[in-house]
Amino acid sequence: MSAKLAMTSDGKKFMWDGKVYATDEAAMGAAESYRNNDFDVRIVKEENNVLVYSRRVVKEGVPTS
Repeated sequence: MSAKLAMTSDGKKFMWDGKVYATDEAAMGAAESYRNNDFDVRIVKEENNVLVYSRRVVKEGVPTS
């Protein structure tokens, strides 16, 4: 299986975490961990495997000079 390193969803770029999950439950556990660390996550089923794609959520911050 050759997964795409990046995908676009809702006009946003997501990067594959590099792992192939055998079950939905395993992928959802990984996705929850990413969400807890302020990532936006997409779970994609490809062939008999499940892939997790994520992107860092941009937060408003104070600009540094």
